[in-house]
Amino acid sequence: MSNYDVTIIGSGPGGYVAAIRCAQLGLKTALIEKYNTLGGTCLNVGCIPSKALLDSSEHFHNAVHNFAEHGVIINKPKADIKQMIARKNGVVEQTCAGIKFLMDKNKIDVYHGLGSFVNATTIKVVDAEGKETQLTSKNTIIATGSKPNFFPGMEPDKKRIITSTEALSLTEVPKKMLVIGGGVIGLELGSVYGRLGTEIEVVEFAPNIIPTMDGTMSKELTRVLKKEGFKFHMEHRVQKVENKGKTVVLTALNKKGDEVTMEADYCLVAVGRKPYTDGLDLENAGLKTTDRGQIEVNNHLQTAVPNIYAIGDVVRGAMLAHKAEEEGVFVAELLAGQKPHINYDLIPGVVYTWPEVAAVGKTEEELKAAGANIKVGSFPIKALGRARASMDIQGLVKIIADKETDEILGVHMIAPRAADLIMEAVVAMEYRASAEDIARICHPHPTYSEAVKEAALDATAGRALHV
Repeated sequence: MSNYDVTIIGSGPGGYVAAIRCAQLGLKTALIEKYNTLGGTCLNVGCIPSKALLDSSEHFHNAVHNFAEHGVIINKPKADIKQMIARKNGVVEQTCAGIKFLMDKNKIDVYHGLGSFVNATTIKVVDAEGKETQLTSKNTIIATGSKPNFFPGMEPDKKRIITSTEALSLTEVPKKMLVIGGGVIGLELGSVYGRLGTEIEVVEFAPNIIPTMDGTMSKELTRVLKKEGFKFHMEHRVQKVENKGKTVVLTALNKKGDEVTMEADYCLVAVGRKPYTDGLDLENAGLKTTDRGQIEVNNHLQTAVPNIYAIGDVVRGAMLAHKAEEEGVFVAELLAGQKPHINYDLIPGVVYTWPEVAAVGKTEEELKAAGANIKVGSFPIKALGRARASMDIQGLVKIIADKETDEILGVHMIAPRAADLIMEAVVAMEYRASAEDIARICHPHPTYSEAVKEAALDATAGRALHV
């Protein structure tokens, strides 16, 4: 039986990063992964493959709609979905191989198989052939992530009623796809197929898409996607989805309570994700989950059993890969006697549509509900010279600051490369910068980042220069 200082169960972004940091700090480390490849949902059937397909579909969309304007004349392009999927698979394989390299480099012992607790310090691993290995660990980090969620009536059959996992491997471009859920996953994967010519209809229970983000972003993204051909059915409660062989039929109640039906080739169920702890045998270690399936932790990410920690999607907070990574580093450094820090108020969120949507801090709605005295500055992307040059003119940047102190409280943007632009706001807010601090920093010209400076200028007494 092998003995370890730390054992991590789950090799997603939280798990493998925790393993690397533990090893860097001199802790003897083991990593357990249920599947044959490392990387978890994010690398295999989440963040990485979806971005690969988003980029491929964006190239196709530009070839169809924008190349001629740029003076690039080509024959009518054709979407080869099988090649797009093959390229996506290659990206995934290369990325997962990179994680294996990092495990070897850092001398981390990797066990492939289902890990479960025998007791609080003993873990059993059963591989695909049924071979059992036991190991003891002074500390354990649970990082088993999440899986697609669904509600009664919309149970995926993985054929016509699909989750994000199946949507990443379709062998045809559907004529029409229904998407249940107007959140990040639904809109990103809807964008992939919408750009390739699929008619996309989004069915959302809330009155607006991306409902957890700032209302201005929701309105602007709705406008953009409608222009791209999306149709939206807001405030609709799905009753059932039926596989009819070559089509699916969705039945819902609209906001008036009337029954409506929709038919399409596929239905993508994208109503969020739920924590995944199946097979861990938590009770053997003295643990249990909440009604929401989460593992409760304290501010040190420590469970009710002192030597067991939990991070990422299985604990409270946003289900984001970068949040899990930060928590993995946090626990590793805590175990090594350091005093790590995570500011949960400043974890950015991104929607990888085009333009991208990104945000950090509080929304205008949250601040108004809290009675905060705020001021808001914004700047349209179309006013940027760089945006006109690239033909990416949709969107805006919005900065919310305290009316008295000028401290930045929230930054929200729908813009080209917003996923990268948001980091300026994250850094500024980590150091409690004011809107004027950003406004007085020299930004290079011509760039998209000038929109951040201009929004900050607008927040400081309406001083924007280019509107």
